Amino acid sequence: MTSNKYSTPQEEFWAGDFGNEYIQRNQPERLLVPKLAAWSQILRSCAGLESAAELGCNIGLNLLALSKLCPSIELQGVEINETAAAEAKKLDVAHVNVATITEPLELFPADLTFTAGVLIHINPDRLQTVYKNLVNNSKRYVVVAEYFDPNPVTISYRGHQDRLFKRDFAGELIDQFNLKLVDYGFFYKRDQLVSQDNITWFLLEK
Repeated sequence: MTSNKYSTPQEEFWAGDFGNEYIQRNQPERLLVPKLAAWSQILRSCAGLESAAELGCNIGLNLLALSKLCPSIELQGVEINETAAAEAKKLDVAHVNVATITEPLELFPADLTFTAGVLIHINPDRLQTVYKNLVNNSKRYVVVAEYFDPNPVTISYRGHQDRLFKRDFAGELIDQFNLKLVDYGFFYKRDQLVSQDNITWFLLEK
């Protein structure tokens, strides 16, 4: 069951206690250096990047990494969990809104929009809206850094069912919105420098 505030159980999941617990497992001291290394790779094929917006920014570590790599960049974040959004705001590197990304968003158009470990937790029935949010709010680039599978699959997530979905998110964006593949890569969990839990990233261009 979901409340009137959210349309899917996945949103309730991340907005509530589980989302709060997730914050405790993902602290800056452990993750900032890997995120700096990861974004250094992703940005190598981006040109003229002056602004970026993250859909599902959690406590803002990706935004913090981008602010350090590109000190003059203008940043926005959207986060469903109020506690996480408050932590992201404390970093003072981005304008952060508390909202769900499964409803239409009107952000300041950014050179780059992105998700990182977020699409995998979206109810598949709501993916189209999230895709449109990524594309419509981007002036040029879209990045998705997610678990990859060529076919849509659902797997158990920390003992919870229907909370993690793998598929070819980038391929769907390319096909549905006529985006161009610019670059892609893989962050292996055992890489001590860029430990990102077996994430595949794709840089797409409008």
